[in-house]
Amino acid sequence: MAKRLIPTLNRILVEKIVPPSKTNTGILLPEKTSKLNSGKVVAVGPGARDRDGKHIPVSVEEGDTVLLPEYGGTEVKLGDKEYHLFRDDDILGTLHD
Repeated sequence: MAKRLIPTLNRILVEKIVPPSKTNTGILLPEKTSKLNSGKVVAVGPGARDRDGKHIPVSVEEGDTVLLPEYGGTEVKLGDKEYHLFRDDDILGTLHD
């Protein structure tokens, strides 16, 4: 049975997107061309509360593609997959096509 992690408060579980190392035709791509640090949101926490007790929801949803900081996050391994936990504040933005 696979475990499922549900983040607490304003934390977000992200699976980092590994850019392809070669094109469909087999051309090898240099590492520096695809430096965008992005990931897919797998799960989100319920949000946090401010000083007055007012609920502050998380700004992203499951399935969103997000831009991540170069450093930070907590590495989490579930089964054979690797994920990273970030706080909502750490997410730099969402990526859209």
